[in-house]
Amino acid sequence: MGRLAQTRGDSVFDVVNVVILSLVTMLVLYPLVFVLSASFSSPAAVVEGQVWLLPKQINVQSYIRVFQDDGIMRGYINTLIYTCVGTTLNLLLTIGAAYPLSRKDFVGRHVLTIIFVITMFFSGGLIPTYLLIKNLGLINTIWAIIIPGAVSMWNIIIMRTFFQAIPVELQESAQIDGCSNFRMLISIILPLSMPVIAVMLLFYGIGHWNSFFNALIYLSDSQKYPLQLILRQILLQNQMGNMVSGSEASVDQIMLTEGLKYAVIIVSSLPVLLLYPFLQRYFVKGVMIGAIKG
Repeated sequence: MGRLAQTRGDSVFDVVNVVILSLVTMLVLYPLVFVLSASFSSPAAVVEGQVWLLPKQINVQSYIRVFQDDGIMRGYINTLIYTCVGTTLNLLLTIGAAYPLSRKDFVGRHVLTIIFVITMFFSGGLIPTYLLIKNLGLINTIWAIIIPGAVSMWNIIIMRTFFQAIPVELQESAQIDGCSNFRMLISIILPLSMPVIAVMLLFYGIGHWNSFFNALIYLSDSQKYPLQLILRQILLQNQMGNMVSGSEASVDQIMLTEGLKYAVIIVSSLPVLLLYPFLQRYFVKGVMIGAIKG
C-alpha cells in the first residue's frame, strides 16, 4: 500500500513541530554545553564573558584541583555506595511488591493496593519521620539515607502493570510444568521485564545520585557526606577558599573558584550522563507499557 499523501495542514504541522522541538532541544542542551565549555576554559575568559559556546584558552587546572581534593573524592565514593546499595534495595522491594499485586490469584491484592496508594498522598511529615529514624537508631548511618526512600508506590504501580501485560497463558503453562511462584518470577517474569527494570534502575539510580536532603537532615559526620552535599557546600556556602592555597592572590582565588564551580558540576554529572545512553532505548518502551494499561 502506497504512502498516504500529506495535506498542506500536515506539512505545516510537521514544520511547526520541528521548529518547536529544535528550540526546546537548544534550550535543554545549551546550559550543558556552556558548563562543559566553561569548565575547560580559562577562568578569566569565563569571568569576562568570552565563553558562550566553545571553550576559550583551554585550561584543565580546575579538574586537577577537583581530583586533588579529598572531600570531593570521599563524597564521590560515598555517593557511589549509597547509589549502588540503595538502588539494589529499591529494585528488590519494588519487584517483591509488584509481582504479588500483579497476580489475579493473590487474595487481598486490591486491599493492599489501596493501602499502598494511600501512602502516595499522606505522609508523617518531616519531624515525625526524623523522630522515627532517630528512635530506630539510624541517625548518622548509611541506612538513614537509604531506608526512608526504599520503595516508591508510583514505581510499584508501573512495574505491576508491566507484569500484568505478560500473557497469563505463559504463567499457567509454567505452573502446569511444576514451576513455583519464585521460579516463575526469576526464570520467566524478570527476563521478559528488562525494559521496565532498566527504567526503574534509571529512576532510582538518578534519585540516589542527586539526593542530598536526607543526608542534610540525618548525617552530622562530614566523612559520610554524599557528593551532592559537598557540592552544595562548595557552590552555596562559598567554601572553595579552603581548596585554594593561602599564598595565592585574591584575584587568582576568584578566578580559580569560577573554574572549580563548573568543573565540579561536570564531574558530579558525568556518571549519569554516561549511564543514560545505555538505558534510554528501554526508557520509552518501559514507561509506556507500564503506564497505559490499567
